[in-house]
Amino acid sequence: MSQYFDESPQVASAETEVVIDIGGSPLTLRTDRGVFSHGRVDPGTAVLLRTAPPPPPEGTFLDLGAGSGALVLALARLAPRATVWAVDVNERARQLTASNADANGLTNVLVADPARVPPDVRFDLIWSNPPIRIGKPALHDLLSTWLRRLTPDGRAVLVVQKHLGADSLQHWLIAEGWPTTRLGSARGYRVLQVR
Repeated sequence: MSQYFDESPQVASAETEVVIDIGGSPLTLRTDRGVFSHGRVDPGTAVLLRTAPPPPPEGTFLDLGAGSGALVLALARLAPRATVWAVDVNERARQLTASNADANGLTNVLVADPARVPPDVRFDLIWSNPPIRIGKPALHDLLSTWLRRLTPDGRAVLVVQKHLGADSLQHWLIAEGWPTTRLGSARGYRVLQVR
């Protein structure tokens, strides 16, 4: 069975559109089968969008596990002077995110396979609804890799379902030397800030 974190989804395409409101302005987002949260904005993503502090007006940002681009498009809209990287292993997700950025007139988005992000790029802000279902060891490796790329004053904002291990993830992050606080909790999700 094809998963949203597969490089090449094996399910047939079936695109649908959703609209999200970012700062009183709508963004139209095409979604597709084989990409995280087909046909809707994931409830965790919606909680992050409502809970996260606004991004700085400029800097280099990352949406880790971009899916069809809801978080990256929000960051790009809220901080038009920022450079916003959309990273996902799923090629269909990368195509959707790039096309959604173009369709919404967002020219400050860079879409890339994780291996194609230059190693010297550092991030002032990471927003992510991380792919919890890849398993704990893979998730820990993924987060460690990208959190190490935060600037000294950078932060990450993650949203994780409580019943999928949000609290244990927070404990692990702290044990690994990443000060982590809970920004909020809603609808069974925790929003964590990592510094």
